Amino acid sequence: MRMEAGEAEPPSGAGGRAGGGWGKWVRLNVGGTVFLTTRQTLCREQKSFLSRLCQGEELQSDRDETGAYLIDRDPTYFGPILNFLRHGKLVLDKDMAEEGVLEEAEFYNIGPLIRIIKDRMEEKDYTVTQVPPKHVYRVLQCQEEELTQMVSTMSDGWRFEQLVNIGSSYNYGSEDQAEFLCVVSKELHSSPHGLSSESSRKTKLLQARGTRM
Repeated sequence: MRMEAGEAEPPSGAGGRAGGGWGKWVRLNVGGTVFLTTRQTLCREQKSFLSRLCQGEELQSDRDETGAYLIDRDPTYFGPILNFLRHGKLVLDKDMAEEGVLEEAEFYNIGPLIRIIKDRMEEKDYTVTQVPPKHVYRVLQCQEEELTQMVSTMSDGWRFEQLVNIGSSYNYGSEDQAEFLCVVSKELHSSPHGLSSESSRKTKLLQARGTRM
């Protein structure tokens, strides 16, 4: 629950003692914006600044005129912090920077939230740094009568790119046999740690049964 300073009073006992003990509700004035939550929520992470604050552990925090604890931090990032303590999930608006929430999570010493944000940031960094796939090419030389069989038997991800007629080099009886260069290609997917499982031998320019150059 988020309120601007000067709004209606919270339930009886908020931010102070009630019936001789600590009240259920607590006011936090974070950077001028007042948040209302329960003591149980704030104490969910026992080693956090907020847990120690509401348990009165030698954290001499000033209070405003309504009795709310004064915390000199950015209220923009406090909402996700408080919601994480409520339900254990990190929910961010699309325009909210994870770095800002991480900074606040570290200030409030909320260990599980720190780990979640760092994991998300590392995952994004890995995605951004992935190398686009590279293409390797083979140039295969064949005669006209071999062309159909060669193209139809390509496998392992090889793709036909271009066919170049280089004329006739051989005579068999009274017929010329046309010679072709067939260019094929294949993608090699890479990662920041190097090429994937494709063998470097496949990058040779001229490889094929019966290839002649």
